[in-house]
Amino acid sequence: MATPIIMPKFGQMTEESAIVEWRKKEGEKIAKGDILFTVETDKSVMEVEAFTDGTLLKIIVQPGVNVPVQSTVGFLGQPGDAIPAVEAPKPAAPKKAEPAPVVTPSKVVSAPVAPVSAAPVQVAVPQPNVPVLFRISPRARVLAESCVIDPTKITGTGPGGRIVEKDVRAYLVAQGYDKLRVTPAAKNLASKEGIDLLSIKADRIQVADVERAIAEKPKAMSKMRQIIAQRLTQSVVTQPHFYVTVSVDMTELVALRTRLKEAGAAYTVTDFISQAVILALKEFTDVNSTTDGKTIRWNSHVHLGVAVSLEQGLVVPVIRNADELTLAELNARAKDLAVKARDGKLTPDEMTGSTFTISNMGMLNVENFTAIINTGEAAILAVSSTLPQPVVRDGKVVVRQMMKMTLSSDHRIVDGALAARFINAIKSKLEDIELWILLT
Repeated sequence: MATPIIMPKFGQMTEESAIVEWRKKEGEKIAKGDILFTVETDKSVMEVEAFTDGTLLKIIVQPGVNVPVQSTVGFLGQPGDAIPAVEAPKPAAPKKAEPAPVVTPSKVVSAPVAPVSAAPVQVAVPQPNVPVLFRISPRARVLAESCVIDPTKITGTGPGGRIVEKDVRAYLVAQGYDKLRVTPAAKNLASKEGIDLLSIKADRIQVADVERAIAEKPKAMSKMRQIIAQRLTQSVVTQPHFYVTVSVDMTELVALRTRLKEAGAAYTVTDFISQAVILALKEFTDVNSTTDGKTIRWNSHVHLGVAVSLEQGLVVPVIRNADELTLAELNARAKDLAVKARDGKLTPDEMTGSTFTISNMGMLNVENFTAIINTGEAAILAVSSTLPQPVVRDGKVVVRQMMKMTLSSDHRIVDGALAARFINAIKSKLEDIELWILLT
């Protein structure tokens, strides 16, 4: 009998996933270890390997469909094996809303009142949203398709609101369809891509106009972008953010980094910032904490998240036990995770469990920005570009390499004074050139 291929569970919080692409076709021979398909998870695309030799007998779930983990997505076996009759799994149902809590009022003593007969109260019962059934006659549908218009915008006068041919013709007259000037190529492209010609505003509709309309069509957000939107919204709503900004004189550290690079030690600015953050977190342990709004839990280790920008969105690889690593080890680990992030090979464990995050946009020529705290952390550090700036030193105006950092803090855990002391501790360490000579 054929063996089912199961949608794997990536990470403890993963409830459903979508296949991005089947790498094998039905009827194709499979060797153990071959990549069967790729799966889009919250933050990356994972490859799923065959666990045995055989033939891909049947594909149950097509790409782009979110299905619950542990669902059967296909069957592997030998030609002629019986394939069980299995329906394609349906997307995971949304969680039911929790019932409203029953509030018991405090005991109230009041003067007795005479009983009155109350009239029955009519309680409005919310009606479920029932989709309106779209009805259109075959002749009306053919006419709408030949004119390349969207018939759902037409009000039907037929039985039960059905759209009939005369409704389409009346709509075309009302919309001034006869005045449209459309090139044949533009009309063919609009028909192919499902673009309503009446939605395009142009004196003469050409292919370029249709292509612009195609580009403006709503597109489904990727799983990654949906999760990013969900989590950042949750963070802003549940974690009261406040911000503290300082300017760091990076002149001497930049010069040291240049000398180290010439000597073969290619440290990044992020490496120095990461090390400074780790040292500061050891001093200000409350910043390395998390809260659920009722309790605060301190983390004994620093699991450092370093944001990496990808074409699909932002991912945050986590350097675990970063407080136990040397500067050179931090550099090596950060580079390894960045490569895996860009190749889409990060595992769920490498993207979860951070206790503090750094978002560095220094390479993008920005003077200042703020970052949204990763849910569950107490703060995040936003690092801007290092730029030549006029500053006052010993009563004189001189040009120095200055970098702004902004700390976004969760006010439930971190007070203003603590945030100020913490970010100034990072600043002091970055400006302490003797510290970096010692650490490198």
